[in-house]
Amino acid sequence: MAFEFNVHKTTRGPLPRVPFGTLAKKILGEHYSLSLVVCGDSLATALNKKYRKKSYSPNVLSFPYAKDEGEILLNLQKTKREAREFNVSLNERAAFLFIHACLHLKGHAHGKKMDQLEAKYLKIFSRNSSRA
Repeated sequence: MAFEFNVHKTTRGPLPRVPFGTLAKKILGEHYSLSLVVCGDSLATALNKKYRKKSYSPNVLSFPYAKDEGEILLNLQKTKREAREFNVSLNERAAFLFIHACLHLKGHAHGKKMDQLEAKYLKIFSRNSSRA
């Protein structure tokens, strides 16, 4: 299987300018099938409640379906709020959350190793986005 990447948008407006497919391929590898759903608070909250028994609106959720297949839900409304709160661009916050979710799909848990990998991939994103 070759790398596959699909985006499904359930929100209005433009997507953040993030090379989601490129980042996913770097993190997940050449033989992975990933679906990215860009959604808002209501869908993210409903899925968080259904699958994680949590009643808040998450910024991102990752669902591994198989060793080489998964799905990420990026809550764009929450991402925008957090970008303002953390005083970073929407693109940078969206890239960080996407990287975070990809690392979960790769099997990483929260901790020092994951923090180091997030910083590594965010640096790659920042370097590439500054050239655009």
